[in-house]
Amino acid sequence: MTIHASFNKNIEDSLQKYWSLPSMSDYELHTLQYSDVAEEIAKMHILFEKSGINKGDKIALCSRNMSRWGVVFLASLTYGAVAVPILHEFHPEQIHHIINHSESKILFVGDLVWKKLNASEMPALKGIMQMNDFALLHSNCKEFKETAENLNRCFGEKYPSSFGKCDIKYHQDQPDELAVINYTSGTTSNSKGVMIPYRAIVGNMMCANELIGENAQPGDKLLSMLPLAHTLGMSFEFLFEFVIGVNVYFLTKVPTPSILLKALADIRPIALVCVPLIIEKVIRKAIMQKISDPKIKLLLKTPIIGKKIKKKICEGLRNAFGGNFYEVVIGGAALNQEVEAVLHDIGFNFTVGYGATECAPLISCADWKKFIPGSCGKIMNRMEVKIDSRNPYDVPGEILVKGQNVMLGYYKNPEATAETLVDGWYHTGDLGIIDRYGNIFIKGRIKNMLLSGNGQNIYPEEIEDKLNNLPYVQECVVVQRDDKLYGLVYPDPELIKKNKTTQPELEKKMEDNRKLLNSQLANYEQLAGIILQKEEFEKTPKRSIKRFLYS
Repeated sequence: MTIHASFNKNIEDSLQKYWSLPSMSDYELHTLQYSDVAEEIAKMHILFEKSGINKGDKIALCSRNMSRWGVVFLASLTYGAVAVPILHEFHPEQIHHIINHSESKILFVGDLVWKKLNASEMPALKGIMQMNDFALLHSNCKEFKETAENLNRCFGEKYPSSFGKCDIKYHQDQPDELAVINYTSGTTSNSKGVMIPYRAIVGNMMCANELIGENAQPGDKLLSMLPLAHTLGMSFEFLFEFVIGVNVYFLTKVPTPSILLKALADIRPIALVCVPLIIEKVIRKAIMQKISDPKIKLLLKTPIIGKKIKKKICEGLRNAFGGNFYEVVIGGAALNQEVEAVLHDIGFNFTVGYGATECAPLISCADWKKFIPGSCGKIMNRMEVKIDSRNPYDVPGEILVKGQNVMLGYYKNPEATAETLVDGWYHTGDLGIIDRYGNIFIKGRIKNMLLSGNGQNIYPEEIEDKLNNLPYVQECVVVQRDDKLYGLVYPDPELIKKNKTTQPELEKKMEDNRKLLNSQLANYEQLAGIILQKEEFEKTPKRSIKRFLYS
């Protein structure tokens, strides 16, 4: 599959080439064919034009995943406007701020989000429309109101005989032209508007094509599980698939385990993109409890029987995810090392990628057959990487990247842009090393790195990775207080309930965990204590713990 350098040329070609194929489906509700998407885009362009929207104006999208989110996003970029995707989990105050800060002219919003918003807090908007059916919700503009209420009639007047492939002609985008402003969820600071150019979106399409393109065919299916307002979901569960003729299914509801497993069985996707949280839960519940049985452990050590058991476990896991995928791409956060080791040992076809919103998002990845456990793959084509360290092979340093996927900067924030983009190099804020074959190994975040009393660097993520594998630990954060390290732990509520564990028993188990953990750590990494948390840690929409709230 050839990916054009022009984003909008790719969209034009896919609409014309796959005209009669299914494009986007709201799972168990309805499906839009490519021809339907083309018509919906044409209607949006009429709305934009008659409402006085100019090229470069901002269009905000804030709803859960659905097919019409995809329509609005594509309509915005093919018109030459700038899309501003907003995570619907954001607090209303954040949403108001982002819409005002981005100077958005139109808002497309989900019904549940709209109930929490106040139109008077967003005075610059020409109009607000409901995402799922494009119903008019609010307008300060006469032209917008009239067009929105008579959109089908306006479409009929513009295309009186018919609308066909020949009517598709879109804005001619330039590589460094601004396409999207994506506001980060911000685990360590307030959200910043990442300015993503067309070239970065196309670069990610090319990356996806290199990873799974040979194993996908027009008419294949994919399940979108990640927020479209996050660049990982936007690039790898929507845009690339749209361009190659794959039918994308949106759940449109909270992906509980039962809903997710049913959807995977029904859709049988050709690839999966997921965050570690999802796969770690499945592995811990479905596999690690079984293989911890002494009898199974013994059998696994037997060459022939052990191989058969691992094969059966792997097949069961593949079937749980639909059984039809080429590979599972895991990204968005660090994958637990013990879980990764189990996946590798049973021969599961997975790989781990590394990225950032500022790279829309991919920086490195590798085909599962070439993936080196513990790494995040190799730097992608059209990108460069260097480690800011005296010895990049052994001593962690900041990961710096340059290339096609890198952002233009932060919207209305020249200070942050100057700090992050230096001589074309994007300073990721992540610490890592690289091997002689170009594989990247993440060690942690610079802002998370702690300093011991004797000047030793401490990477809390490495300690947390080990602590997360111990009994009764569901999630944890390692913090430094008065020059001592403590593990904040939210215990596994299901295990407590199942074993009827009392508070004194739980505290004893945590002390046992602490002693066992310290036996595996250097002297300067030792935990002085474990502090139990009554509630889950607060997280960003991509399920990263907001560490700054606990440090």
